[in-house]
Amino acid sequence: MKTSMMRRLCLAAALALAFAAPGFAQGTYPSQPLKLVVPYPAGGATDALARMIAQKLQESWGQTAIVENKPGAGGTIGNQMVARAPADGHTILIGITALIQQPPLMEKLPYDPLKDFAPVTQIARSPSLFVVPLDSPVKSLKDFVAMVKARPGKYNFGTYGAGTSAHIQGALLNMQAGIDLVHVPFQGSAPLLTNIIGGQVASAFIDSASARPQLKSMRVLAVTGTQRMPSLPDVPTLAELGYHSFEPYGWFGVFLPAGTPATVVRKLGDEVDRILHLPDVAAKIEGLGLQQAGGKPEEFQKILHTDSAIYAKIIKDANIRLSQ
Repeated sequence: MKTSMMRRLCLAAALALAFAAPGFAQGTYPSQPLKLVVPYPAGGATDALARMIAQKLQESWGQTAIVENKPGAGGTIGNQMVARAPADGHTILIGITALIQQPPLMEKLPYDPLKDFAPVTQIARSPSLFVVPLDSPVKSLKDFVAMVKARPGKYNFGTYGAGTSAHIQGALLNMQAGIDLVHVPFQGSAPLLTNIIGGQVASAFIDSASARPQLKSMRVLAVTGTQRMPSLPDVPTLAELGYHSFEPYGWFGVFLPAGTPATVVRKLGDEVDRILHLPDVAAKIEGLGLQQAGGKPEEFQKILHTDSAIYAKIIKDANIRLSQ
């Protein structure tokens, strides 16, 4: 009788502990220093956003938060590091749109972006601007397309590298407008901006953060996204002009390894969302030429799946591939 009673008590204690575990995990998280992994070199917008969030997390949670830059292989080294990290919420990826563009571009990836990461929240988003040099004779996208069609093979579009958003968007414009812009890849946004301003390239898709300091030195014909940019109210979206699949924004987001407890994902997401809405943080994001984001994990997950399908189709139809 005593043995039976003891077993029942042990079982009840075990069940109580099991049901309490999720709440307990959330209540004690974070229990050790946080590592925010940036899969790109220091100094860029991704790095700046990561350091801003790390500082705020450290202030609010009283736990050390460091940023670790792990550049290389188009971001795959840092991404893989987080995918293989313990799923306890202490190793955090600050990723960008390239994360979901990689699968159709590369034959082999050491991770699946949609399966090996738990999306937490978007930090910021960035439309792209389709620009031409200031001395270009065209004043609208319609005029630009007509000019290119009139002289096949003469005009080009610059990008900050093969397989980047700028390349994907330029290839999409080629297909939808029925034009033959020649792709000219550069090593990053700085040389691309120099060449578009100097007139060495005829056109380019440039993200809003990179374009912002040089807006007066270029002519913007259209923007990507679902709505016009507040800072460029007179510039139409490509959707307004009759083009499709230009709706996705570039984004910066927070991810954890797949398998991280939902309570931990939610706690980190809620805190980052709160941080993003602080006046000083919102001002810094805007100062980078970006749009403040935020939101719940399930909202970010929906965006990832929708955008992945759009990019995969464009990349396949344009036959864009990256050598590995």
